[in-house]
Amino acid sequence: MERSRLLVAAFLTITLATAAPAEQISVKHIQLPMHGFMVARSETGKIAAPVEFTQAVQGDEVTMRLTYRFVDGSIDDETTTYRQQGTLRLVRSHHIQKGPFFAKPVDFAVEAATGTATSRTADKKGKINVETEHIDLPDDLANGFVGTLLLNVPPNTTPFRVGILAPVFGGRLIRILISPEGEQPFQKAGQTLKASVFRIHPELGGILGVIATLLGLQPKDVTVWVLEGEQPAVVRIVGQLGGSGPVLSSELEGTSFGK
Repeated sequence: MERSRLLVAAFLTITLATAAPAEQISVKHIQLPMHGFMVARSETGKIAAPVEFTQAVQGDEVTMRLTYRFVDGSIDDETTTYRQQGTLRLVRSHHIQKGPFFAKPVDFAVEAATGTATSRTADKKGKINVETEHIDLPDDLANGFVGTLLLNVPPNTTPFRVGILAPVFGGRLIRILISPEGEQPFQKAGQTLKASVFRIHPELGGILGVIATLLGLQPKDVTVWVLEGEQPAVVRIVGQLGGSGPVLSSELEGTSFGK
């Protein structure tokens, strides 16, 4: 296990050296306060967790929180603050994963302005260890608000990349490639609507990606469905939480997608 973690850290570090320049997304839709719910299901269709989404706005800063409360008692809880002034830019993010659904707990926070990444772990006696790293972060860092980026790009956008700080060895930068994949109809409140589909691919690259795949360490792609319009919304997400573990399908309450 330790060898695998070291390999992952090496992959992510080398990937950073060849990363594309920062690509910030311009604000097209101002985000407003909101409160919504989703339902997360396993690949067999069994309900795994109710999902709650809240969003508060103060000036040009938006604070959003996405919480999965699993039926087995596990929690995935991510709170993110970003600025929506001209372009979208991360302020801070805090992601917690704990419980039997996850292979290992995560408590990872990022402060973009200071380039500070903080990891909290517990030893066998329950003592909390806090580790802080100072990292040169790119302007396009998108921890916790990739969905918001997709609300602000056209459905026919060319593929683009943004940065993610992964909670590996105190924080390692990777790039994710976001590509449009057409449209798909879905049902909402008795209406048939169309959502733009985007695929998110974590890039490890070349032989490193091949080795990661062979070791079972390559995160799977995530697919996101976005409802266009004056008030766009993320209506479906299919993928792993945090780049590992089982694949979940999270759908906005009141929507229905064909198989």
